[in-house]
Amino acid sequence: MLRIRQIVFVVRDLAPSSARLAALLALDPPYRDPGVAEFGIDNAVFAFGDQFIELISPVRPGTAAGRHLDRRGEGGYMVILQTDDFDRDRARVRALGVRTVWEKALPDIRAMHLHPKDIGGAIVSIDQPVPAASWRWGGPDWRRQEGARGRQRVVGVMLESHDPAAMAGRWAEVLGLPGPTPDGPTHRLALEEGELRFVGAGSHGDGIAGFALEATDAVGVAARSGSLPQASKDARSLTLFGARIELRDP
Repeated sequence: MLRIRQIVFVVRDLAPSSARLAALLALDPPYRDPGVAEFGIDNAVFAFGDQFIELISPVRPGTAAGRHLDRRGEGGYMVILQTDDFDRDRARVRALGVRTVWEKALPDIRAMHLHPKDIGGAIVSIDQPVPAASWRWGGPDWRRQEGARGRQRVVGVMLESHDPAAMAGRWAEVLGLPGPTPDGPTHRLALEEGELRFVGAGSHGDGIAGFALEATDAVGVAARSGSLPQASKDARSLTLFGARIELRDP
């Protein structure tokens, strides 16, 4: 089974963007991972329930993050999925000829980043932490948020494509998921406690269009963002770092 464990935005200026995100979602101070220096980036990782929201920003020329900013601007960059069987998923990925751009095996986690050209739309990482409730990328001292905030969740990733049906089918194949469910022009893949949704591409072409979050204070988040709630009380949307964010009540 796969679940969304971490989502990643790429931004131009990390410090003000981190401050904005923290204020908007009432997040605790982030973890700064020194290990991401190998990718030529700096980052800030915020706990959101027992999941994570990461911001990255390039700190040297010629990085994948920098090329993304040049091509699409700020926005959704990467999705990290937690698996319960890394060996099974790696065997399937290799059998399909999907390349990995980075792979790591540590005592408490194994991870592989799939080549975006071989799955389409975004960098996808498949990770298996040990124990399952742990998460190295959140830092050594992270804790699940307390009280109602601990029930907050990232429940969806929206991907745009010029051929959403084909991209959804490819993601299903690579991730070992049942085939996509059509919903009008949208195609959906079910995850544990979440979903991947594929929609028609806008002017920026294929990529992550946005994310769906269950937030304990969805009304407050919408108000702090300056956005007006949509007609439905249970579904509000705003734009954050170039990505659409759907806010829902837990």
